[in-house]
Amino acid sequence: MIEVYLAGGCFWGVEAYFSNLDGVIKTEVGYANGKTATTTYEELKVTGFAETVKVTFDEEIISLNEIFEHFYYIIDPTSLNKQGNDVGSQYRTGIYSRSEAILKAARNFLNIKQEKEKEKIMVEVKVLNNYIRAEEYHQDYLKKNPAGYCHINLDDVLEI
Repeated sequence: MIEVYLAGGCFWGVEAYFSNLDGVIKTEVGYANGKTATTTYEELKVTGFAETVKVTFDEEIISLNEIFEHFYYIIDPTSLNKQGNDVGSQYRTGIYSRSEAILKAARNFLNIKQEKEKEKIMVEVKVLNNYIRAEEYHQDYLKKNPAGYCHINLDDVLEI
């Protein structure tokens, strides 16, 4: 099993999207790469964390590159600190890991994508410095609240 942490705006939709992919074993929403030891949902603007989804997957079923393709598909990669109607640094896009191999693969993937983009890709690729599991009511939020807001079209799962 491999873990990668993906920040793609509001984590409810990112989690719902990835939880429906074959090969994804588990998803969990949380907060990554903030400047404090702890945070809560209400403190994100102050503590500097990004809403993030921890994606655990089986690389024999879905590759890391396929994970990146799906991620790229559901975000606006050229938007800074904004996805859909959500604005603020907590909604920034990023790929985080403690594995240098995963970070290198992410950089290579985004460099290839940049060649096809007219605007600069704003997805940060950084070492996962800290991660805090989000409050329970955020876990599987859209399963619990099917009418909840989502900036991602969950009816449109990309076939890679």
